[in-house]
Amino acid sequence: MDQAKTLRNIAENNSLTKVISVTSGKGGVGKTNIISNLAYVLSRSGKKVLLMDADLGLGNVDILLGIAPRHNISHVLNGEKTLEEIIVKGPGGINIIPASSGIQKVTDLSDDEKRYLLTAFENLDFSFDYFLIDTGAGISKNVTYFCIASQEIIVVATPEPTSITDAYALMKVLSKNYGINKFNLLVNIAKDKKEALQVFKTLILVIDKYLGMDISLNYLGFVPFDGNFPLVVRKQKLFTELYPDSEVYKNLSHVSKKLDEIEVDFSSKGNIQFFFNKLISL
Repeated sequence: MDQAKTLRNIAENNSLTKVISVTSGKGGVGKTNIISNLAYVLSRSGKKVLLMDADLGLGNVDILLGIAPRHNISHVLNGEKTLEEIIVKGPGGINIIPASSGIQKVTDLSDDEKRYLLTAFENLDFSFDYFLIDTGAGISKNVTYFCIASQEIIVVATPEPTSITDAYALMKVLSKNYGINKFNLLVNIAKDKKEALQVFKTLILVIDKYLGMDISLNYLGFVPFDGNFPLVVRKQKLFTELYPDSEVYKNLSHVSKKLDEIEVDFSSKGNIQFFFNKLISL
């Protein structure tokens, strides 16, 4: 099957899937924790979610969830397994594409390997409401690779000054180098709504001053600090799974509703066809 026909088949069968990259300007802000818990909340609300660990050489979604997959995306690339065969079920029915440690980054794959990966995705039953992509942190090519092919980008930041600075740096690179002008902010580990909004206001001021008014930053919400998080991480469980009545769960529910309300032009940038076209052309 030729490449164009493959892309058309993916687009026709999966045109209503929202493709969202979750990223951060620096490590240590709880990005993987955020995306995993968000995936759980979305799934519990009735959405079908596919979560891809896109930090392909240093994946840790499976570690966070206490899952030990026997196979990962490297087994797809070498022809041992299909994509469907490596997907594992996580808490709440989340579908997870596991990464692996030490494999070649997707951005370094040959054209033939990228086409092979495209075909692997085409053969997958892609009837998902959300395709969430956990990118690496920072402004490396492996991060921008997935961000520029996604419908929406969620930038995770904390109230720490270094996190705010690095979040701005990431948006600056994506804007200046790739023409991306729309971002969503999710503030993690905030004391309260006031502190989270201050992070948002600070970024808005800096963006307006140095990048111009054509950059849009949408405030999605915040995840409050909770002293039980370290204990939950050590247990390799999801916070929202163990504490369904918590403020964390409540706030992420608000975030999930905002994501549902985001209107997407599925005929242009960010639809499934665009994403997979980017996957093989970058």
